[in-house]
Amino acid sequence: MNATPTPATSLPNFDPAKMLSFDLETTSADPFEARIVTSAMVTITAKGAEPIELLADPGVEIPEGATAIHGITTEHARANGQPHDEVLTKTITALREAWNNGLSVVVYNAPFDLTVLRTHDPSFTVDGLVYDPFNVDRFKEPYRKGKRTLTDLSAHYGVQLGNAHEATSDALAAARIAWKQLKIWPELGTMSGEELMELQAVKFYEKAISYRNYLIGQGRDASTVGTSWPVQSQGE
Repeated sequence: MNATPTPATSLPNFDPAKMLSFDLETTSADPFEARIVTSAMVTITAKGAEPIELLADPGVEIPEGATAIHGITTEHARANGQPHDEVLTKTITALREAWNNGLSVVVYNAPFDLTVLRTHDPSFTVDGLVYDPFNVDRFKEPYRKGKRTLTDLSAHYGVQLGNAHEATSDALAAARIAWKQLKIWPELGTMSGEELMELQAVKFYEKAISYRNYLIGQGRDASTVGTSWPVQSQGE
């Protein structure tokens, strides 16, 4: 489990008034194959929300299935996007700066987005607090029926989503869900950063192992079910 960030310094508590909410739209649903199409980073402080969205030319054809989700075609990305590696570098730099400034990084389904970054830059490390609204929802309300997509959770928590699968809208929705979760479960904001990271990693691991065992019991392939949070390792 990737529960412990790199620095030895202690992590601040999660404060929804001091966060950077981050979201990627990509070429694939496989984080080990996906290339970045858009990267959105919304800094939220007492000053308000400051969004930045970067469009990348992923350097490969964007599959029709991916375009159907986020609306960006290969032609549009090639004509208007920055080189993929520049967007990757700018994104990682922004996350590191956020952590250095004491902000938490909010990522909905963190093991996807953060694994994409690690796949393209193996030097990328988690250097601060990560808060994953999707993971938190699963272990805080494990028996609630229904899907847990960002659209579903936005409706459940009563927050505005905007244009689903548009990176900035998704990042803002994740931030709003995180804020609502802290209202419902204030203990998440009183835990130390290390405690909160460990809790999320342990709960993710337990859920993944349970799902693996279910698949094995059904005679199905369980090899693609990752157990590490907030970054996955290929072949783990």
